[in-house]
Amino acid sequence: MKQQIVAIIGRPNVGKSTLFNRIIRKRDAIVDNVSGVTRDLNYADAEWCGIKFSLIDTGGYLPEKEDAIQTAVFQQVHAAVQEADVLLFLGDAVDGLTAIDLEIGHLLQQSEKPVLIAVNKADNPQRELNLAEFYQLGLGEPIPIGALSGRGIGDLLDEIIKVFPAETSVPPSKADELNSEIKLAIIGRPNVGKSSFVNGILGFDKQIVTDIPGTTRDAIDTKFKHYGQDLLLIDTAGIRRRGRIKESLEYYSIVRSYESIQRSDVTILLIDAVEGMTDQDQKLIEEVINRKKGIILAVNKWDLIEKDSKTAHQYEEQLRKGLGGENFIPVVFISALKKQRIFRIIELAKQLYEKRQQYIKTSELNQFLQEIIQAYPPPDFGTRQVKIKYCTQVKVAPPVFAFFVNFPEAIKNSYKKYIENKLREKFDFTGIPVTIVFKRK
Repeated sequence: MKQQIVAIIGRPNVGKSTLFNRIIRKRDAIVDNVSGVTRDLNYADAEWCGIKFSLIDTGGYLPEKEDAIQTAVFQQVHAAVQEADVLLFLGDAVDGLTAIDLEIGHLLQQSEKPVLIAVNKADNPQRELNLAEFYQLGLGEPIPIGALSGRGIGDLLDEIIKVFPAETSVPPSKADELNSEIKLAIIGRPNVGKSSFVNGILGFDKQIVTDIPGTTRDAIDTKFKHYGQDLLLIDTAGIRRRGRIKESLEYYSIVRSYESIQRSDVTILLIDAVEGMTDQDQKLIEEVINRKKGIILAVNKWDLIEKDSKTAHQYEEQLRKGLGGENFIPVVFISALKKQRIFRIIELAKQLYEKRQQYIKTSELNQFLQEIIQAYPPPDFGTRQVKIKYCTQVKVAPPVFAFFVNFPEAIKNSYKKYIENKLREKFDFTGIPVTIVFKRK
């Protein structure tokens, strides 16, 4: 039986993200005293008593709001209600039952799905007295909890797994461990089309998309399959220079985006075709390379560029100049909005993942070494001849190669770059940062 999905539903600032973090035992969702911080649906895996399930953190439900972002949040909450197997309504013991709570209760009743009521901030007996009014929702007995303190969370989880079908109580198999999941981080400056790209890949509006830069604040995980391969898309918040960060929320979003790069196997950097490559884009590329992740440069909004048969080639040449010596990065021109070549990105990411995992036999590497040394020997070290004895691959994902030499200090950056370029050419490490170390023989 498929893994059950539990969605946390409630009005803004009742502690949905705090409860989400508590259940998954991570600080995955951004939490702030400002209401309405969570906008997109945030998914994570959770486990209780050996039973695994998926948890969804939703944006605060405010149906009367008419601004673009809140309207999209409203639609996302409805989507979560449709997708989930179990609905967890979260109320607030301090504020008590509100008109919005009653409207949410009506929505959940119409879903005809199992519903549990948890009332947050019920951290003392006095506040527990406020639970009685939540019976008006007609959704069952309210469960008092304190998401911040952890009070009552175990009791709540006990009630959640009771609702699951009996088959889910069987300990999960290790089948998911056998099928390796490829993690793809989608990064870029605000409003370059990251969420539109994710929506285009999935075929539905999973992420909120507006013209307002910075709409996505959390790093949002989405699992999907592509021709039998499990993939995880991590859509990150838009990244701006630190000097422009005025909100603590945006600071934490940026921190989360860099964490997402670290979590990924392959990072897809989206840039705006109209604006072109910026200094910030170049810094992001450096960040990905420093963390040794596979990288793809996707030029989005290509449909907005007036072009002829030479435009793409000329545009790429200009990009290459901005990349300096990092010419191993593949460039793909896409339109996320019109779904042009977006699946080319996924295919390429799968190839990069495999290349990042490849191991080259020592015999092949040493044959390669002899060929490149004969073509261009390393420069002498003063009056002494520099000899590279042999090489071997010492690590995969990311690939690391060790070259054993009589004078490691004699190998200059130019010769190191020569070896790297030849290595890429011979074994096709397009889009993969490789590490080369020289050790004394």
